[in-house]
Amino acid sequence: MSTVKDLINSLGPDEKFVSFEFFPPKTDSGFRNLLARLNRLSAFNPLFITVTWGAGGSTSEKSLDLAATCQKKIGLNTVLHLTCTNTNKEVIDEALARAKTNGIRNILALRGDLARTEEYWTPNCEFKNAIDLVKYIREHYGDYFCIGVAAYPEGHVDGSDNSNQNPKKDIPYLIEKVKAGADFIITQLFFDVDKFISFEKLIKQEPELKNIPLIPGLMPITTHKVFTRATKLSHATIPSTIYNNFEDIKNDDDAVKSLGVELLCDIIDKINKSTNLKGYHFYTLNLEKAVASIINESKVLHPILEGPSTRFENEDALASDSEDEEIPNGQKPQQQRRKSSINENVVGKSMNTKLLYSNKKALFEISRGKGALGKDATWDDFPNGRFGDSNSPAYGEIDGYGPNLKIHNPKEAITKWGSPTTTKQLSSIFIDYLSGKIDVVPWADSSLSPETAIIQEQLFELNEKGWFSVASQPAVNGCKSTDNIFGWGPPNGIIYQKSFVELFIPKKDWEQLKPQLDESTTFYAGNNKGEIESNLPINQSHNFKSKNAVTWGVFPSKEVIQPTVIDYESFKAWNEEAFLLWLEWSRCYKKQSESFKLLNSVYENYVLVSLIHHEFPEENALWDLLL
Repeated sequence: MSTVKDLINSLGPDEKFVSFEFFPPKTDSGFRNLLARLNRLSAFNPLFITVTWGAGGSTSEKSLDLAATCQKKIGLNTVLHLTCTNTNKEVIDEALARAKTNGIRNILALRGDLARTEEYWTPNCEFKNAIDLVKYIREHYGDYFCIGVAAYPEGHVDGSDNSNQNPKKDIPYLIEKVKAGADFIITQLFFDVDKFISFEKLIKQEPELKNIPLIPGLMPITTHKVFTRATKLSHATIPSTIYNNFEDIKNDDDAVKSLGVELLCDIIDKINKSTNLKGYHFYTLNLEKAVASIINESKVLHPILEGPSTRFENEDALASDSEDEEIPNGQKPQQQRRKSSINENVVGKSMNTKLLYSNKKALFEISRGKGALGKDATWDDFPNGRFGDSNSPAYGEIDGYGPNLKIHNPKEAITKWGSPTTTKQLSSIFIDYLSGKIDVVPWADSSLSPETAIIQEQLFELNEKGWFSVASQPAVNGCKSTDNIFGWGPPNGIIYQKSFVELFIPKKDWEQLKPQLDESTTFYAGNNKGEIESNLPINQSHNFKSKNAVTWGVFPSKEVIQPTVIDYESFKAWNEEAFLLWLEWSRCYKKQSESFKLLNSVYENYVLVSLIHHEFPEENALWDLLL
């Protein structure tokens, strides 16, 4: 039960460290498989890991469960994220008490998102910002918790306008956090290394901050879509040279990953040459291959496996928790060794050599996607779109913070979407998004992919009926993986996909449509209570086990890759989030307004329906059926 502060202070003068962020997976199988991934990543000697916090409901429970498992069962020094704005004191007290009970001694204290309007403020909320949370933890727990706080190398942003970003304005608030009791600082992700180096110098000029450990936050680049989305959400600047380099290869996933590793290694090298910082924090997105590749290639980080460390593996303690975890394609995760805090003087020289060889081998296999560990690291290597594989810990959005409207405040929501009071006006919002007139809706935070243009007219007709589409794709019966519209993955591959659409449909319309579906169409349908139905069989444990690969690729010297799989578990997780977004949207308006009533009526009276047509050679089959 070590604190981050003590762990950093125990490092030698030239010793470096890494730390990793994870979020609670959205599905049970994803949670189990993350444990296997965490065991593999423990071979990289992370100084600590952090677990993101989802405010409220099942998401916060999953955060606490994951953090407890990491600390107690896997033996990783764990930092629990905790957001406080619009959260009542009882929730904070319970989270801190459970953290202490489970041996967690580290908290990352964050403000979190503000409430939409004053009407929706949580009662008994004593926290306006992270400073209040830091003070509260210190007052009630003394020095038991080591507290970290966030910093923003390019300046913090409140709202959608990043023109007010100025790191100098943030320094007084950072000083207040440290005075309140903060022990270390982790930064928001960035790609402009010069701006980070300037920020580090700015911090070192302040007497109150210069001795506080500063840890740069880095995000490995797994796909072009994730790269651009993450920078948009974080307001991180992408230098034009970097942006253009990735834009030129955006359809070649392997090339994007390779360039991403090269970029991150370059950033780390520049930071190492310009500062005395010891560690680097990786926003892993619950994926491992990119992180392994960076550590393997980085001259700065690779020696972490070789240097003196008290973070040895216990050769006799098998991590049996992950032996029977569910891995696609019948793969079984390797038995991993559980960490223990064995003093280096107690460990024999031969064991040190064996451990070093074991760690290097694990790192090499995972980074190259070779061997047993490498295969386990790459089966979810192409997380393209929301519908990945529900077995993947990375399934879903790229963070674990719960349903998010993709906008910053009610004013921005009203500017983009107006104040709809009729179903027709709601339909117009969805059609405007399909037309490119608006760039975001609550269920999608990026512009449409080019393939949507192929089925645009059909989607217009569906939305004009009051059936609101939130996801779709046309059928493809074989095209090159380098295709500008449908391409993904490495070159010289062939891509296939089934037509698919996901709609919010009035309950009465769904009951009329359901009998008309033919045997070539699979459906999942859910309501706001989480009740799911399907035309697929249910086994004795009442779980739908059938899986539908709706996108797959065939590549030279590779197994068939299925990046988009729709099944019961993935649909159930998304169904909960998709309905909550209607409520989040409604809270941009006053409770007695017509817009509030309309959005809540959709929440109450619609079902979310996912439709997959399996005859992919017939391009129009699904659309003819629906229209």
